[in-house]
Amino acid sequence: MSLHGAYDPDNIFAKILRGEIPSVKVWEDDHVLAFMDVFPQSEGHVLIIAKQSQARNLLEVEPEALQRLTAALQRTAKAVEKALKPEGLAIMQFNGDAGGQTVFHLHFHIVPRWRDRDLKGHGHAPMADAATLQALADRIAAELD
Repeated sequence: MSLHGAYDPDNIFAKILRGEIPSVKVWEDDHVLAFMDVFPQSEGHVLIIAKQSQARNLLEVEPEALQRLTAALQRTAKAVEKALKPEGLAIMQFNGDAGGQTVFHLHFHIVPRWRDRDLKGHGHAPMADAATLQALADRIAAELD
């Protein structure tokens, strides 16, 4: 998919928001959902999405939605850091197929990094165990400010 086009209301994140597909939530409010990536590149990989926006990428997002997303991104990244004590964090956001985007609903990745652990490829990691993800989500949620 290119950088421009119509929003697909049947993308996986839209289905998660409608409750049609389960997710392991870290936290949510009226505007944002933070949940565990089921194909994590690293232990504690969290995704942040807007609940009302139908922006497919950064170029399309409404300024108010982007402001809420970035505040949620920072809040969640701080909790990930406190909970998991990584040596670094990769904050990623992809736009368009050629840019590496695989789900066309604007989202941000928080990927904890450690020097001695290899990073799995974006969209190429194996599916994680739901119980393992839930335990990580609980640890991260416990550290939210």
